[in-house]
Amino acid sequence: MDETLTFSGPLSLEQEKSTPDILTFVSTNDMINMVSNASRVIAPLGPIASFAARSPWVGLEDQSFDQVARWLKEIRDVDIYPSVSLLQEAKNRGDIDPKLLEKGLQRWLDSQSLKLPRNVAERFCRTALQLDDLPANSLTATELKALTKKMNHLALPVVKSHPTQTLSLRFEQQSRVKVERELNRHMIKWCKLFLDESHGAWSLPNRKEGFYRAWHRLVQYDPALNRAQRQLLRNCPQEAISALKEALTALEISPSQVQDYFEAHLLSLPGWAGMMLWRSEEAPREKSLLTEYLAVRISMEWALIQPYLPIPEQPSEEPPLLTRLLAAWAHWGDLPIEAWSNLSPTQQRAHLALAYRFDDVLRRRIWLEAWEQTYEERLKEIITSNKSVSHTEKPVSAQLAFCIDTRSEPFRRALEKAGPFETFGVAGFFGLPIETCELGSTHTHASLPVMLKPQHKIKESASEVDSESYQQRREVVNSVKHTFQTMKQNMLTSLLLPEVSGPWLSLQMLARVFFPRRTGRALAKLRYEWLKKPSTELSLDYADTELGLPIGFSEEEKVHYARQSLQMMGLTKNFAPLVVICGHGSHSTNNPYAAALDCGACGGASGGFNARVLAMLCNHPKVRQTLANTGISIPGDTVFAAAEHITTFNELRWLYVPQLSEAAKKAFDGIQEALPGVRNHVNEEQLSQLPNLGPRFKNPKYELQRFAEDWSELRPEWGLAGNAAFIIGTRRLTQACNLHGRVFLHTYDWQKDCDGAILSNIVAGPATVAQWINLQYYASTVAPHYYGSGNKATQTVTAGIGVMQGNASDLLYGLPWQSVMKSDEEFYHAPLRLLVVIEAPHERVERLLNRHPEFRQKVQHGWIRLATIDSKGRWEIWSK
Repeated sequence: MDETLTFSGPLSLEQEKSTPDILTFVSTNDMINMVSNASRVIAPLGPIASFAARSPWVGLEDQSFDQVARWLKEIRDVDIYPSVSLLQEAKNRGDIDPKLLEKGLQRWLDSQSLKLPRNVAERFCRTALQLDDLPANSLTATELKALTKKMNHLALPVVKSHPTQTLSLRFEQQSRVKVERELNRHMIKWCKLFLDESHGAWSLPNRKEGFYRAWHRLVQYDPALNRAQRQLLRNCPQEAISALKEALTALEISPSQVQDYFEAHLLSLPGWAGMMLWRSEEAPREKSLLTEYLAVRISMEWALIQPYLPIPEQPSEEPPLLTRLLAAWAHWGDLPIEAWSNLSPTQQRAHLALAYRFDDVLRRRIWLEAWEQTYEERLKEIITSNKSVSHTEKPVSAQLAFCIDTRSEPFRRALEKAGPFETFGVAGFFGLPIETCELGSTHTHASLPVMLKPQHKIKESASEVDSESYQQRREVVNSVKHTFQTMKQNMLTSLLLPEVSGPWLSLQMLARVFFPRRTGRALAKLRYEWLKKPSTELSLDYADTELGLPIGFSEEEKVHYARQSLQMMGLTKNFAPLVVICGHGSHSTNNPYAAALDCGACGGASGGFNARVLAMLCNHPKVRQTLANTGISIPGDTVFAAAEHITTFNELRWLYVPQLSEAAKKAFDGIQEALPGVRNHVNEEQLSQLPNLGPRFKNPKYELQRFAEDWSELRPEWGLAGNAAFIIGTRRLTQACNLHGRVFLHTYDWQKDCDGAILSNIVAGPATVAQWINLQYYASTVAPHYYGSGNKATQTVTAGIGVMQGNASDLLYGLPWQSVMKSDEEFYHAPLRLLVVIEAPHERVERLLNRHPEFRQKVQHGWIRLATIDSKGRWEIWSK
């Protein structure tokens, strides 16, 4: 509800805290709940080696995108709408239709209750929508200041919020004392010490007692603090909750402000806080880690800011709001300063109200929506024009199921043109909730989206003789690596190490620099020959374990997962002689973000292992027999195989090819024959999108292999940059459409989904993952300084868990600049919110929205956009 406020400036600190309550009466449970609720403003951040795409705003979707944008702008000065330069560049490229921009303006004006003539409002808004800044000299004009003083009595019906900021940030904004910067520097130091379990020569003492206690035991000896600060922190309580209460009481934070205050502190270093949140969720013994983090941070804040308390309120140096509104009318509305005296108070309020509402955030929102609608209209045209093309049924020799990953789209399109092949799109873990353990490794990896938890463990094994030989060779390699790492970290041996290893490493470096492709291939071949893996089997049969997950599947589970996967990809009849389950992975060298180029959902896991498991399940005679009894009859001569699509240079590597029937062997040979041409076509398309290449490359395959092996290459491939839409429908809908690698494609036939269960699973799983990927790319583009990770060339891998810029920055959990930008001035990834297109009748989608309030909320609050297309080709936009 709107309230009438004058232009008197923000509330003072004294006004906000006129009657502070004593926090000692707040219960421990209430405090823990406040920390838990505050964690919604950050996203869990796992180690970069198991990179998983996450939306940074996943906990804020109960609010609209616009509300979150305004709140972040006020509390941290972070813009999550595209910048003016991005929007102007998009318009210059032709990506924003001016007609849709005008429609957006008219739609907004129609929604307002204006007390101005429509032509006056339109003229002002249309000029302001050009996004040029107010001239700086106009805000300091003497006449404008005089008019501001004269009209300061006016009151406007506006909503005015006062977000809670940390005292350290507020004081830093008011003075030249960099309190928050100093606080962040201390927190980065302590977080690195606590979280580092691999790179540090000396580990943090008392780490097992928890973050707060380990910090409390050492901080009293920290030479970076003065005596008074060390004494204050020495006297802090031994328990984190008690220390948190004491610090908040000392800072005079009232109970009503506590959660907001926690949120403000978590947003100060969202990367390190996100890592603490991730650890608290992954390890039960560390479930209080985020509370301890806040206890350390706010106690440190108290120590650093204590000499300056109470903080006096100082007037803002920014021109008053009324001044900016008057200047806006003078610049965009052609209303001179002297003309205001001719307006009645009611007219003056109406003019000011329009300028207030049509602010910078709203203007850029209209531009973004026009950009999104332009893409939507063009995608609609591509798809609907494709509907007019007749799709004649033709014999299919092979069917290939690919991950929905956007990089699969060009490969699928080229493969379908190369021969009698049919492709399907499905989530790249193929519905298998498994944890994998490869031969010779004691390490397991969850091979499924991070939103899910594994329910089974699948182990790779070989014969005893082969396994023992392979394990011995692995131990030699691991021993050399461990010895080298230990010598680097030891204070004495690190002095000797350059003398011993320098000549050999120098040769490798020179070879990598001047002959990256050849060197990479030679080293890979050497590694392959030395670590050649023997023939292996997978533990698909159920075996109970006392600790951890059960190994393998029961007979019922084998059938369940096979049937579920086939139904999700829409392959339940008309099987070809050969069905290939294709996972995907990537290849790059000297790249901290290597895992980010693998599966964007599964924590850097390749889908190849899952593909092999599913293919073996579908070849199992008992599984086939039971499937046939439930209506899925797989012909006897149909064989399932597994492969992996290497997205960096578009190879298809075979992982599992069993004994083939005659028809399957013919299909296999056909695929092998078509692959070189498919690879070259997709590589040429991929290379044409990479910047600064020019005409210098001759062989696309060799060029992309060089990118993958070159130590200095900042951009081995684009990854999922450019993603903009998620299409859930039959392949007929998009077959032969060039979607430019921007679309996630999930096969779905609504006619085979009477109860809507398959569509519900797609929306709850793959579509949500795609949204997380989309918003991470979006955030890294529009706010690279806050949600991105900066320049790859200047990143520092820290603590074995992530990257920083320099040695004292936040832990960076977004994507590097090179993953979203062609250059410092030219963007590659278009920051558009994901468009979900569902091929289904209106009533089916309405039922889906009623069943999934979370999905409906995403649509209504502007986190995704939704369109549907029915069997008659009618396209419908589902508005907010």
